[in-house]
Amino acid sequence: MLAAGLGTRLRPLTSIRAKAAVPVNGEALAHRVIRWLVSQGATDLVVNLHHHPQTIAREVGDGLDLGARVRYSWEDPVLGSAGGPRHALPLLGPIFLLVNGDTLTDVDVTAMLAAHLAAKALVTMALIRNPRPEKYGGVQLSGDGCVTGFTRAGTAAESFHFIGVQIAEAEVFASLEDGVPAETVNRLYPRLIAERRQRILGFVSEASFKDIGTPRDYLETSAELAQIEGDRLSDGARVVRSPSARLVRTAVWDDVVIGRDVELADCVVCDGVRLPDGARYERCAIVPVTTAEGVTLVPDSAAGDRIEGGLLIRPIR
Repeated sequence: MLAAGLGTRLRPLTSIRAKAAVPVNGEALAHRVIRWLVSQGATDLVVNLHHHPQTIAREVGDGLDLGARVRYSWEDPVLGSAGGPRHALPLLGPIFLLVNGDTLTDVDVTAMLAAHLAAKALVTMALIRNPRPEKYGGVQLSGDGCVTGFTRAGTAAESFHFIGVQIAEAEVFASLEDGVPAETVNRLYPRLIAERRQRILGFVSEASFKDIGTPRDYLETSAELAQIEGDRLSDGARVVRSPSARLVRTAVWDDVVIGRDVELADCVVCDGVRLPDGARYERCAIVPVTTAEGVTLVPDSAAGDRIEGGLLIRPIR
């Protein structure tokens, strides 16, 4: 599971936790991914770590309570979507499932593996029809289902959307230099397509896909799951909440204090936030200016950040 990335589009939430450790309707994203993997028969897992690694290790541990065996591949610097698997090869077999740590899907891995083996592919990418070409880059396929290239967001040509699940042969990454950052879609796969065009397969299905890319995506997905699973949005650990506080569609993480008459609507309140009596926020991500690790966050004026009472407030757009 790829979980080492910086999660830049999810800032400021990822200033506090790694992306895979953020709670989605009360459950860490990594938990959800691992539970899905176990349901698909994948129980021997390797998670790569770099950004806020302790937040993922704290949530996942050895994986036994989730029905899995979890080991970790540590990266410094972060090695990217190709360099990460290359570094983890000693822990992996000759063929393995490669899953993004922010993937929420129900793609059928058994059917995907059968297609991969039948095609004698080097890589098989799980795809759906691109739901929003203006937002997502795309994958282009030939008539026989082989990947021929990749498009940027906003490209008019028909494309498919990669949903973060792949089956890969170890030999694809073995030629890379260990410890050197490298990317799949931006570099390795185009080279592989040029050299061996019919060896990257697109597995197209009607699988579900839920986005966690930005704070807005995160909140929308969390709220959607709250409607399905029951509302656990504000079930963070060690939360002290005044009975007079009013919260609507608001995610509350751990170690949060919410004072009297606080009103929050469509907000994300991250670890360690203290909201004073009478505070009112709508469509905001709220994080401490100084994190638990003692790092002081610098506001991004382009993102609309402001500082109020030791809190960094960013509008959710």
